[in-house]
Amino acid sequence: MAKQLFGTDGIRGKAGQYPLDPSTAYAVGLALAQTLGGGAGGRTVIGMDTRASGPELAELLAAGLAAGGLETEFAGVLPTAGVSYLTETGGYRAGVMISASHNPFDDNGIKVFAPTGFKLADAVEHVVEEAVFRLLEQGVEPRRAALTVDASLRDRYLAHILWAGRPAAEIAKRRVVVDCANGAASPLAAEFFRALGAEAEIFANEPDGLNINRDCGSLHLDKLQRRVVETGADLGVAFDGDADRALFVADDGEIVDGDAILLLAGEYLAGRGELPLSRVVTTVMANMGLEKALAASGVSMTRTAVGDKYVLEEMVSTGAGLGGEQSGHIIFKQWANTGDGLLTAKMMLEVLSEAGAPLSELRKRLQVFPQKLVNVRVTSRPKIEDVPALAAAAADCENALGDRGRLVLRYSGTEPLARIMIEAETMELVETHCEALREAFVREIGA
Repeated sequence: MAKQLFGTDGIRGKAGQYPLDPSTAYAVGLALAQTLGGGAGGRTVIGMDTRASGPELAELLAAGLAAGGLETEFAGVLPTAGVSYLTETGGYRAGVMISASHNPFDDNGIKVFAPTGFKLADAVEHVVEEAVFRLLEQGVEPRRAALTVDASLRDRYLAHILWAGRPAAEIAKRRVVVDCANGAASPLAAEFFRALGAEAEIFANEPDGLNINRDCGSLHLDKLQRRVVETGADLGVAFDGDADRALFVADDGEIVDGDAILLLAGEYLAGRGELPLSRVVTTVMANMGLEKALAASGVSMTRTAVGDKYVLEEMVSTGAGLGGEQSGHIIFKQWANTGDGLLTAKMMLEVLSEAGAPLSELRKRLQVFPQKLVNVRVTSRPKIEDVPALAAAAADCENALGDRGRLVLRYSGTEPLARIMIEAETMELVETHCEALREAFVREIGA
């Protein structure tokens, strides 16, 4: 049976509506307890971002878990990576993060971690899902558990990320501007950057339940860029709602994305002998410039399908230690089992300290190939090789680009769209082949 409840990143929806209505949320908690094993001494940990709907969802889940024999320890507002870390190290049967990441406040989600700190395997999600549907069919009476925040859980996570990497005393003091997205990083940022010796100006750190990601955070960098330039800061840091990603702004106000972060972190860790396999894992969307720059430093690069889930799977199966995406989801496997924006910020401060040069200079090591992404609305999603005209157009493009460029064709996982991504040495090459492929898709399967 195909999954109907869990998506690629847990359960997502509008707060208060299926599948995040009270009955379903309670049933998810009970189903988790039944699947993962209740019994005496069984515990779970729950964390959340700052959405107004978070506390109620936490109380519903905790009540369901309790009905199935699992106690809940409540971390309150905490980054997703914090829940993953606590789950792995705290002897919990499961960890639950309540968040919809970079989405608006009226969305929310439930992400479940196994005792290893990794997201639940698909097969386990199937079992949980079937149990939820069974419970809903039987009828449940949702209850809410009273929860009290255990501040020691937050402190354990903060101590861990401050311990990871080099000691704070070895990191040169920097001026930073930080955008917390009015999200999960808000209650941690001041203490975190102070412990690293940074002089930090922090904004978007006054969440009211409704302003998470609103004109702030990693998808809205304009204000951060202005403040970095106006204050003469060394670095700007932007988190998203659950702080599992971070993007940066250099001292000249230019954006530093995940490709540049992977290059600088990869070179830095390789230079310290701390990059397993001398390999970086990223997705098919990573720029060719990253691959060439890493190769020049003796570091290989592996590409996966789009999604941090696939990046992590490749890292685990091969033993690679560093991976991520352009969006700023960066995984430092030595210290985390998921993307961690705070840890990424610490590593970037280490990079700056080691290099002794401004980020505006360091990012020039990445020579970005011109790239264009074109979306075409389609009526169906056939395999490219099954449509002769599309296969021929793709082959013509790849032959023309040779080693001077790259083509990626894929369908959107959520919309009726074909995505055409081309990068090449010149924008002229990119434009020419993008248009030819766009016309072929419109002609053959366009809506």
